[in-house]
Amino acid sequence: MNGKNIDKTVGRLKSRPQFLAVRKGESRRGRTFLLEVLDRHQPDEPPRVGFTVTKKHGNAVERNRMRRRLRAAVKQSAAIAMKNGHDYVIVARRDVLTAPFAEMTAQLIARIEGKPKTRGSEEPRSRKA
Repeated sequence: MNGKNIDKTVGRLKSRPQFLAVRKGESRRGRTFLLEVLDRHQPDEPPRVGFTVTKKHGNAVERNRMRRRLRAAVKQSAAIAMKNGHDYVIVARRDVLTAPFAEMTAQLIARIEGKPKTRGSEEPRSRKA
């Protein structure tokens, strides 16, 4: 062993009901992805993460590359920021393919640690101004 025991175990979301449950939680938008977060109120359980890449973002090869990049970002550094008892779903955007890896990882950590924007405080936007 290398002596570093900061690697946090992160579970996986696998079934459709688990993914749908997380949609009822908070949404945190990023340039390259959307992060959905649900507090399960189980602080003794490890965090769980799931990845979603829709078919509109490319062919199977591109979608798998997006998924691999996001998994690597979570495994490399974002898992440390994840809170116990929370579920995270990362919904990829096409920019995941071209974004620098360090920038994407930094955005992911910032979204995990950040608070969601409250939708009620935003003023309605109008094209007529």
